[in-house]
Amino acid sequence: MDDTSLLGPIVIIVLAIIVLSILFSFVPVMLWISAMASGVYVGLTTLIGMRLRRITPARIVNPLIKAHKAGLGVNIQQLETHFLAGGNVDRVVDALIAAHRADIDLVFERAAAIDLAGRDVLQAVQMSVNPRVIETPIVSAVAKDGIELKVIARVTVRANIERLVGGAGEETIIARVGEGIVTTIGSSSSHKAVLENPDSISNTVLSKGLDAGTAFEILSIDIADIDIGKNIGAELQTDQAEADKRIAQAKAEERRAMAVAQEQEMRARVEEMRAKVVESEAEVPLALAEALRTGKMGVLDYYQLQNIDADTKMRRTIGDTDEDDNQ
Repeated sequence: MDDTSLLGPIVIIVLAIIVLSILFSFVPVMLWISAMASGVYVGLTTLIGMRLRRITPARIVNPLIKAHKAGLGVNIQQLETHFLAGGNVDRVVDALIAAHRADIDLVFERAAAIDLAGRDVLQAVQMSVNPRVIETPIVSAVAKDGIELKVIARVTVRANIERLVGGAGEETIIARVGEGIVTTIGSSSSHKAVLENPDSISNTVLSKGLDAGTAFEILSIDIADIDIGKNIGAELQTDQAEADKRIAQAKAEERRAMAVAQEQEMRARVEEMRAKVVESEAEVPLALAEALRTGKMGVLDYYQLQNIDADTKMRRTIGDTDEDDNQ
């Protein structure tokens, strides 16, 4: 037998191998066999349809096998629809299995909605079984006696499956607990009463129903630490006294400035009056000259007036000399 007679069968075998390889890569036969062995019937046409819809068959069939083994009534259409919507099929199935084991009423539609809302549905189920402790940051509050108290609280919460979609998160819980602590301490007449009975904070805050509208259920609120801070009341009084002092100093400075301005004004008026006196004295010689010219005053009258003026100046000079000697 020559080589040309063997070439045809070899080519046929190679083509058959290539065709089978392409077929097995496109149709997940091993996955189909695994599903059949697990008691889950998935048709080859269904798997081919997943390929055509750009769905990885293993990401649907494997969770379906887990759900079937756990006794959940989940079908392949639900898983495929959730996958096409952008959800995490494997996490949803794990959450349903965990809820089923913990006897928590959780259906596939709600679990899928929680997953599509961006929340970790598996973690939520685990938190429903095993509550979580949230520690608040330091909350500063002032009692009525002006003493500051710094409180750290631990809030034990459990996930509320019914309110996971649309419910507020941990930040809201922390903010509400902090607000309740501030209100409780602020309404206390003395910081000593709070230090003697710190559980009054827990009881008061817990009774306010702070978990309303949130995705959690508050189980307990415990005060982990409480410390005394500053005497805010004394600091406020000190600041008020300092402010009053500055106001008084400002008013005193204003009055002093007004007094100085009034003094300067009076000096100006004195200088003005002196100027008027000098102006009036300058008119006296003119009046005397006019009186002599018109004959209303004689020369003897003028000399007598000069003598009186000289006598007045002499007496004034003598008086000033006596005052200097006495000093």
